[in-house]
Amino acid sequence: MLSLLIALPLLGTLIVALLPEKHGRLTGRAIAFTVAILSFVWSVLLGFKFDAELTSLQFVENLPWIAQLGLSYRLGLDGLSLPLVVLNGLLTWIAVYSTDPDIQRPRLYYSLILLLNAGVVGAFLSHNLLLFFLFYELELIPLYFLIGIWGGARRGYAATKFLIYTAFSGVLILAGFLGVVWLSGADSFEYNPALAASLPLSSQFLLLGTLLVGFGIKIPLVPFHTWLPDAHVEASTPVSVLLAGVLLKLGTYGLLRFNQGLFPEAWAIAAPYLATWAVVSVLYGAFTAIAQKDMKKMVAYSSIGHMGFILLAAAAATPLSNLGAMFQMVSHGLISALLFLLVGVVYKKTGTRDITVLRGLLNPERGLPLIGSLMIAGVMASAGIPGMMGFISEFLVFRGSFPVFPVQTLLSMVGTGLTAVYLLLLVNRTFFGRLPDQFSNLPRVEWRDRIPGIILTVLIILWGLQPSWLVHWSETTLTAMLTGPGAIATTPLVTPSTTSPKTSLKVL
Repeated sequence: MLSLLIALPLLGTLIVALLPEKHGRLTGRAIAFTVAILSFVWSVLLGFKFDAELTSLQFVENLPWIAQLGLSYRLGLDGLSLPLVVLNGLLTWIAVYSTDPDIQRPRLYYSLILLLNAGVVGAFLSHNLLLFFLFYELELIPLYFLIGIWGGARRGYAATKFLIYTAFSGVLILAGFLGVVWLSGADSFEYNPALAASLPLSSQFLLLGTLLVGFGIKIPLVPFHTWLPDAHVEASTPVSVLLAGVLLKLGTYGLLRFNQGLFPEAWAIAAPYLATWAVVSVLYGAFTAIAQKDMKKMVAYSSIGHMGFILLAAAAATPLSNLGAMFQMVSHGLISALLFLLVGVVYKKTGTRDITVLRGLLNPERGLPLIGSLMIAGVMASAGIPGMMGFISEFLVFRGSFPVFPVQTLLSMVGTGLTAVYLLLLVNRTFFGRLPDQFSNLPRVEWRDRIPGIILTVLIILWGLQPSWLVHWSETTLTAMLTGPGAIATTPLVTPSTTSPKTSLKVL
């Protein structure tokens, strides 16, 4: 069942790549769109079949592959990976749908999009360390070409920088996985939280640091972040949607699954320093975003700040903070995708992203009123306004982290206030005021450009009003990760008498 999520996009990649050139544009787009829809629908169906009360892996597939290397084809789904698999399917469909139908070299483009989807979903489903690494590296190849071929004027520089950073990230992750297996004396790379339990604390710290930097580059955390703004600015809009919405989540997923999950003892000791690192990322991302003039670069730096919230939640390592980390991953994926889509529409219609030039785009007659309205909704969600997903995710993060790290949590809350500052600056300068003459009578926004933004806005509001529809998938899994042998979290979530893991949401 899980292999179908990998096989469908791989088969689609092959079919689109082998199409005759004369049919590549329309037929290639239709095939990519169909495959993306089928993959998304299948992931949703798996969600309905998923038993949220179980803590064990579900729909497990385990086939021997290269026994001499300890490599097996082991896939499984739990409450941490399921929301991200569904998110990947949704945003891949949106990326294909929002792509310009007249894009150059369509066969190669759509093949790379589907290959990227297969690599990401394979990483989220893998429960063999070496298999995870293979899928993690697989997504590097299509994204490099998607930026380097269809990007902006400095696309070569941005793609090369992305390649170097991500390749170094992969080297560190592989080194960490090899260290876990060799030092523990395991005979395979099967994911097992008990692998590192017998290791000396010094070895745990060494392996934890190696993996932390590897995944920190991917997230990215300060000071490993410099590749991200360049990649976003030069990437096309659909690629930015996938980069911010899905690709960064490989890093945060690894943070929870492999750092916190494999080294709970070392993680608990390092947690105060990690929480401080989170504050640095949050505040740096926010202050740097305030200084930006390019709309896309501003949204890119906001991603760096919001990824810091996930590190803070993971450092606190309470069931509620981990739940907040998961919700923040999905929330940021949807909100950042919405913002990048809308910035792309503004650039397409006006030819600029400079907030010192744009004015009055909310004009109901000659501007972009619907796009402006959706942008305001996206800004409200990112700033954590109640009724939106951003508020729920940040509330869970702060509520779960405050009992453990009160100072770092309060400082991170300052970052939330700064988020409102720079995003309100963006909206105020770009959409309000008098529409300049050079932007009067802008081209009409087609429904192809409107529908993805409307869908994302509806989901952001829906899960902001009914978060339980999302968190019920993950709550049992994330609680079990912290309540087994070597558990990190000891702080009660609500009251000392609270015993059921399901009561953590009563604070809402």
